[in-house]
Amino acid sequence: MEEKMGKAPNSEYILEAVDLCKYFKAGRKQYVKAVDHVNIRMRHGETLGLVGESGCGKTTTGRTMIRLYEPTSGKILFEGQDISKLKGKELLHFKKNVQIIFQDPYASLDPRMTIGEIISEGMDVHMKLSEEEKEKRVNDLLRKVGLNTEYANRFAHELSGGQRQRIGIARALAVEPKFIVCDEPISALDVSIQAQVVNLLMKLQREMGLTYLFISHDLSMIQHISDRVGVMYLGSIVELAPEKTIYSASKHPYTQALISAIPVADPEADTEKDRIKLEGEVPSPLNPPSGCKFRTRCRYATERCAAEAPVLREVEPDHFVACHLCE
Repeated sequence: MEEKMGKAPNSEYILEAVDLCKYFKAGRKQYVKAVDHVNIRMRHGETLGLVGESGCGKTTTGRTMIRLYEPTSGKILFEGQDISKLKGKELLHFKKNVQIIFQDPYASLDPRMTIGEIISEGMDVHMKLSEEEKEKRVNDLLRKVGLNTEYANRFAHELSGGQRQRIGIARALAVEPKFIVCDEPISALDVSIQAQVVNLLMKLQREMGLTYLFISHDLSMIQHISDRVGVMYLGSIVELAPEKTIYSASKHPYTQALISAIPVADPEADTEKDRIKLEGEVPSPLNPPSGCKFRTRCRYATERCAAEAPVLREVEPDHFVACHLCE
């Protein structure tokens, strides 16, 4: 697979989540805290990988950050502007600049529309183009994602999973966005196709200066594509750091357990690897533990962990951890 390209540091942020919460009602007095006081700052042109077990809030975080879900509380800033206050043309401008690539290429494409219609749908809202200009742009986008222009007249059921996901990528690119949520874009694809799609995303990022929030449970793929990595557990970010730091010098016990579980290609090296086994199951999001949410599975848990929730703190430059052990 291709290597990541280094990106120039930039002190400005394209998208920020500030103390972001998204709760879903699950009864008369119960709420699922899918996103619980999350803070993320996305730099221009970077890829932030978001990892964690199924149900930890990764997808909800991504969708709330681009306003597919309205947040329960907190702020989302796009290029410094609070998006909750955007109206009219400003709101339309925001929606044009943030797009999403969905997880399931079989469910995310309308079976009644041609591929050309699917790709050009956003152009009708955000770009004033003639039919001829739209057709040319659709053909350009198909070529950009590695497909023949003849696909424009086909329907989704005629395409393979990998081809459908390329259409999903073309649709996201159609309105020239700056920021894309990649919501587990390869998990439904064959392993042989996954690397092709990831390399395509990296190539497009270099060519177009895109910023990605890349959501996945595949730690190896996250390592390959990400500049920084955020680790989520039960709706909260427990560690956030540059990719190399996460994979070689992580500090949170949960992150360390995840990293230790990554398979190694060499069978002998894999058997020698010191795996960290977590006890018990992930607690119910309807009734999370008091204090630190991870304490019921943590081998280092103390009385303080039950009494006081740790705050995400910067323990080293650009390395944030929510753990009392790191204070």
